[in-house]
Amino acid sequence: MSSLSRELVFLILQFLDEEKFKETVHKLEQESGFYFNMKHFEEAVLAGNWEEVERYLSGFTKVDDNRYSMKIFFEIRKQKYLEALDKFASLLGCGNFSSSQMVCTFQPFFMFGFLAYRKERAKAVDILMKDLKVFAAFNEDLFKEITQLLTLENFRENEQLSKYGDTKSARSVMLSELKKLIEANPLFRDKLQFPNLKNSRLRTLINQSLNWQHQLCKNPRPNPDIKTLFYDHSCSQPNGARVASPAPPVMNVMQKPGGFPQLGPHAGTGVITQFQPQATALPGQLTGWMANASNATPISHPAMSTGPLGLAVPPNSATMLKHPASNPHVDYHSADSEHVHKRPRPMGTSEEASIPTAHLPVAYASISRNQHGIDELPKNVAVTLNQGSIVISMDFHPSQPTHLLVGTNVGDIAIWEVSCRERLVHRNFKVWQLSACSALFQSTLVKDPSISVNRVLWSPDGNQFGVAYSKHIVHFYDFNGRDDLIQHLEIDAHIGGVNDIAFSQPGKKLCIVTCGDDKTIKVWDAATAEVLYTYEGHEAPVYSICTHSKENIHFIFSTSLDGKIKAWLYDNGGSRVDYIAPGHCCTSMAYSADGTRLFSCASSKDGDTYIVEWNESEGSVKRKYSGFCKRSIGVVQFDTTKSRFLAAGDEFMIKFWDMDNTNLLTTTDADGGLPASPRIRFNSLGSLLAVSTSDNCIKILANVEGFQLLRSLETRLYGASRLVAEAKASTLSPLGTVSTVPGTSTADADRSTQVAQQSGDNRTIADVKPRIVDELLDKSNVWKLAEITEPSQCSSLRLPDNLLTVKVARLIYTNTGLAILALASNAVHKLWKWPKTDRNVSGKATAAAVPQIWQPTSGILMTNETSDANTEEAIHCFALSKNDSYVLSASGGKISLFNMMSFKTMTTFMPPPPAATFLAFHPQDNNIIAIGMDDSSIQIYNVRVDEVKSKLRGHQKRITGLAFSNVLNILISSGADSQLCVWGMNAWDKQGSKFLQIPPGRTSGPVVETKVQFHQDQVQFLVVHESHIAIYEARKLECLKQWVPRDGLVTHATYSCDSQMIYASFTDGSVNVLTSTLRLRCRISPAAYLNSPPR
Repeated sequence: MSSLSRELVFLILQFLDEEKFKETVHKLEQESGFYFNMKHFEEAVLAGNWEEVERYLSGFTKVDDNRYSMKIFFEIRKQKYLEALDKFASLLGCGNFSSSQMVCTFQPFFMFGFLAYRKERAKAVDILMKDLKVFAAFNEDLFKEITQLLTLENFRENEQLSKYGDTKSARSVMLSELKKLIEANPLFRDKLQFPNLKNSRLRTLINQSLNWQHQLCKNPRPNPDIKTLFYDHSCSQPNGARVASPAPPVMNVMQKPGGFPQLGPHAGTGVITQFQPQATALPGQLTGWMANASNATPISHPAMSTGPLGLAVPPNSATMLKHPASNPHVDYHSADSEHVHKRPRPMGTSEEASIPTAHLPVAYASISRNQHGIDELPKNVAVTLNQGSIVISMDFHPSQPTHLLVGTNVGDIAIWEVSCRERLVHRNFKVWQLSACSALFQSTLVKDPSISVNRVLWSPDGNQFGVAYSKHIVHFYDFNGRDDLIQHLEIDAHIGGVNDIAFSQPGKKLCIVTCGDDKTIKVWDAATAEVLYTYEGHEAPVYSICTHSKENIHFIFSTSLDGKIKAWLYDNGGSRVDYIAPGHCCTSMAYSADGTRLFSCASSKDGDTYIVEWNESEGSVKRKYSGFCKRSIGVVQFDTTKSRFLAAGDEFMIKFWDMDNTNLLTTTDADGGLPASPRIRFNSLGSLLAVSTSDNCIKILANVEGFQLLRSLETRLYGASRLVAEAKASTLSPLGTVSTVPGTSTADADRSTQVAQQSGDNRTIADVKPRIVDELLDKSNVWKLAEITEPSQCSSLRLPDNLLTVKVARLIYTNTGLAILALASNAVHKLWKWPKTDRNVSGKATAAAVPQIWQPTSGILMTNETSDANTEEAIHCFALSKNDSYVLSASGGKISLFNMMSFKTMTTFMPPPPAATFLAFHPQDNNIIAIGMDDSSIQIYNVRVDEVKSKLRGHQKRITGLAFSNVLNILISSGADSQLCVWGMNAWDKQGSKFLQIPPGRTSGPVVETKVQFHQDQVQFLVVHESHIAIYEARKLECLKQWVPRDGLVTHATYSCDSQMIYASFTDGSVNVLTSTLRLRCRISPAAYLNSPPR
């Protein structure tokens, strides 16, 4: 069977499981032999359903296939035999009858016992002769010993079976042994892990097919009614009239259970549109590489007993060494989207199914996809930075897209704010503690004190960075966002040069991974510098490393100067992969921004350069990119961006490729002055590209969005300096983003971009913290509070509103930063969008342009169902899906699901009481939502199957806040009882709770809202109470910092997009701006914006 046919079987299995055809699922698993469902096997064993156990096993192995299979079947049949003997012994020894009783007292009661006795004995004999006799050919003495058990009143008289317990415990002990045997059996390899698919993948493919069919219709209707899948879709021509060819919405005809149900009591009207599950990275399995590695060492199972068959009961405490990629408890539609330690999906990338150019409507057919691609690339020089020495390595900050970290050939490091061409930090090389370093390193420095940086790299959260040097050591710094660097760790890591450095988080612990000239790779604890793992196996210096995680499996790729590629798990099991890379020399590897595609760039000794994409499932080269010089000079560097483009420095220029096309897309020489193989690095948004030059400078190339980003920061700095002069204050923060006061329709905002989250990872930002003006003016680290009291001191606008003017109960930016969504106290939603203009090319939310209140052509409004209570007094709540396509909302009545494109109500569910008071989407699955209720409970609800999966209780009053952490895999809840609770997302168990620390002299009302919001690191979170604002550490619920206002009560507070600032509003209408460490920086008076006339 072809690989595609095999994948189709998996899709069918997922579909059948979602439709709850359980028996059919297991029948197909058994008949296809592609996936061994360990959970089903466990249930059958524990239930003693031996017929099903052997039937299911028969699809994967037979008794005589190998010694593992033989022992599997022997243990099952032995247990079956012992259970029959146990029943026989219980009848014999319970006192119901004896031989004399059967002769002397022939009563019906004893006749029944006698018949049962004979039946169980016959059953035991039948099992012996039919099931166990097959093993006599392999061990005749064992079969004789088993036969002799029939002569004993209790088989426990046999010494080897003396520890046999009751049936339930015996089955559990045997199951543990069986699982070890199955995982060690080569016939089950690659069959224990179900592919990590998106939810309802088969439905998605069918929906995409229907979309493409609709695109090919001669007269496509805006709202097609598709009622069958038996033949291709075609829109009929209505009355002979030609219908305009619009760009139709993505249609999803396959309904239950892939999205919110449309049938039954919740059925909507009109076009059926499925709620799309959250996109997750497609899994690439390391085991695929292992299967094809011709010289890979097989994985041993030292804990597995494969000795001769015997009667002894398997030890219950035996340790099980699992196959690295196996997980027998994976459900079909589960997806572990643990965040990738690479740059995340760029802002604005859609998670919906895309339509190829060939099938675009006529109005768009003339637009070239390549032309769009070229326009997205940063090709024009925007800024030139004078570094002063040869640039060796660069890395943009993961959440501050204009902060650039640089390392040079003389050991210097620097951090640049590229928007204002300012070097924020500069450090010359210095050994921090020479006495703590090895004698070999000290002598090396004495002989030759010169040293170079080999690699600089930010940590995933941007709070730290590492520097790998050409001699022995690694430096690890803490960075607070300003010009202060804190020396964190100095590690004498390798003998010779440290060639590369990477970060990873196995087990949620931040680790540093290094490689060096000593042919080793080492994993270090980033907190203590303790070496956790040392990997040996390369025969040449290790040149580069690439850390990654998929399907909850963390691994490391390493490449050496002889062209070998190896892969390692975080254990002591040795290399899992051994391949030769194209080029046979210096090779570096990198994943695309979304973590789904793997690339490598290699430069051979002869000057040949190879950039290739790898097929991870097979461990082979998928495509090779062309366009390189025949004899490249030096080692070619490359980078990826936007999960779509590749770039490399070659032939004194920068070359670009579309990932899906092996031919060169375009080039740029950056106005000249580049070395033969320049160093390059994209920022997290793909809008800026840093390029090294021959004269020891760095050129920053930008696209349209990049230029706008740089200009916006320059404008902020200039405006802030002017305000400083006018206010005669030496320090004023150039703040362009101010949170809107709840209950109004005014947005004091210049939000250049919003966070685009992927699988819970929200590191992509664009509301960049600008350079602090006091550092520009006097280089002082002392902040002075800025007071903004006049409208001229801030840029603000009043959002136009032609609907009924009522109080705004909730307000939020969309995830893309293109719109603002409000929920009014009359249960009606309002949506403002910014059109693209010359003044606002990106169409992002900004105070420099007036948005439009948006409604679909149908004129309908998104209106929540309400209860009989006054809507003004109802508790309003809503939550947006990650792709901004859907909104869940409630206003005291049922929860409503709306389509954000059409404003149509998709479904309503969960009528009160109790009423919903807070809503939150699960970070890994948009079909799972957490619902806080006014009865103090939290309901974990699966909308796909219309079922409450779990009900959490721990609060004493209604729920007022919910926040998920995808990093810690927990849910934080807050309530009107001023209590915080932590819940595990796996079993939804309560892991801890703590009441807020109310500041002395402050009192808390009987029902006070407490809100929670995670920092972008998803470890610390913000707590907002009317009496104070606090920062907590999530794992221990430890209060790290607390800020108490002098006057007034807090009404709301929220992090900025990059979590560098906190905006807090108060009952008097004022807004305070604080740092992420709760230091007050700016106070905005309500007079500065509330009285501003509408534009």
